[in-house]
Amino acid sequence: MTRILVIGAAGNTGRPIAAGLTAEGFTVRTATRDSRPPVAAAEHVRFDWADPSTHGAALEGVDRMYVLAPGLVEDPSALMIPVLERALASGVRRVVLLSASAVPEGGPGLGQVHHFLRTHAPEWSVLQPSWFMQNFINPGHHHDAGLRRDGTLVTATGQGRVGFVDAGDIAAVGVRALAEDVSHDTAHVITGPQALSYDDVAAILSRVSGRAIRHLHATPEEAQRHLQASGMPEVYARFLTLLDTSIREGAEDRVTDTVLRVTGRAPRDFESFARAHLDVRR
Repeated sequence: MTRILVIGAAGNTGRPIAAGLTAEGFTVRTATRDSRPPVAAAEHVRFDWADPSTHGAALEGVDRMYVLAPGLVEDPSALMIPVLERALASGVRRVVLLSASAVPEGGPGLGQVHHFLRTHAPEWSVLQPSWFMQNFINPGHHHDAGLRRDGTLVTATGQGRVGFVDAGDIAAVGVRALAEDVSHDTAHVITGPQALSYDDVAAILSRVSGRAIRHLHATPEEAQRHLQASGMPEVYARFLTLLDTSIREGAEDRVTDTVLRVTGRAPRDFESFARAHLDVRR
């Protein structure tokens, strides 16, 4: 019987992936830094990328695995690749990695993990989603904090557009990449059905919520200072500001058919997402 390890099973994508695989009859082992299982699953283990004592129990008897990087780590590849080497040596055959559309194979951090999997794993897929729609509703995210505090979004993206995507649609692609008999062996660039500027997002949120939501256009320096003032480490704030600049230059202005092609259903649009979560904004 196929046993699938889901690392980060309490997250935006890990939780629905674990639930979806369980619903399809797979033996699922969830892995988080908490000893309590995040979803109803047959098995759960505590897992921490930085704690090798948690790795053996997580990997034992696993055939396939979903991999989510540790948060706020400047170079996650340093922690992840040794664990993935151990996983492959212990019999894991298929690995599905959550990366991002902004991270090319071979680039720093997750780009190195992507390259490692393509060149070493017998079966692999890399999910490269655009920006999550959940960024606007998840407590703790700086966009959610700004919306709750004073109805503002602060970015250095200018008029650049992003194919914002619902994490549920990303998870649906991940379930197929893990569950299907034939491995996808590819990188899936995943977007929603529209490319929107942050001005567009503010207009939609205003219309749906009945509140005045504004997008404040900042310089890169102003955006970085804003992020650091919220408590974000300087290195990560600088990284996010660089991503804002790439959006301004058009790097994320695209829409793909990945969700429809892989899952058979269209991805959710941003206004539908906002209406479904309107209670969060009130």
